[in-house]
Amino acid sequence: MMTWLLTLLGCQQKIITVNQLDGCPETLHHTVRQLNDKKEINLCDEYKGQVLLIVNTASKCAFTGQYEDLEKIYVQYKDQGFAVLGFPSNDFANQEPGDEKQVQEFCRLTYGVQFPMFAKSKVKKQHADPVFKTLGELSGTYPKWNFYKFLLDRNGNIVDTYSSLTNPSSLTVQIETLLKQPVSKVESQ
Repeated sequence: MMTWLLTLLGCQQKIITVNQLDGCPETLHHTVRQLNDKKEINLCDEYKGQVLLIVNTASKCAFTGQYEDLEKIYVQYKDQGFAVLGFPSNDFANQEPGDEKQVQEFCRLTYGVQFPMFAKSKVKKQHADPVFKTLGELSGTYPKWNFYKFLLDRNGNIVDTYSSLTNPSSLTVQIETLLKQPVSKVESQ
């Protein structure tokens, strides 16, 4: 039923089911540092059971205006179990050259970003940090540019990936559909 609905709405669904490691989806089986902070966050502890949009970001990119839509959908759905997770990266054309304090100030002051942002990350296949290595290996695709998006369901499965050209606000129907789904009880492997 859901596949039919998403197809009818023009969404291409290619859910990639992930393994559970110690009761945590492998997509979230990572600890990452918050942007411009020493505090580390266990993604599973913090975001298990939520619908997630994971995005590699950059402050000096033609797509930087997507921060506005990312913040908008975060605010719209965060109380329903949704989060945007931003990972600044300087991997493409040196478009995130500043230090983490500069990145944080730019995002907050220019776009009012309140969604969770994490340490600057490597996202290209050759040198991907653990989060993007996992997402890339499981989905078969790594970010090809800034603002590449991975949509995860409440079980940590990868629902789809989206290019930089995909405006975050175009994903709201798919996000709403995923928010209505329950978390499955899955055995650890």
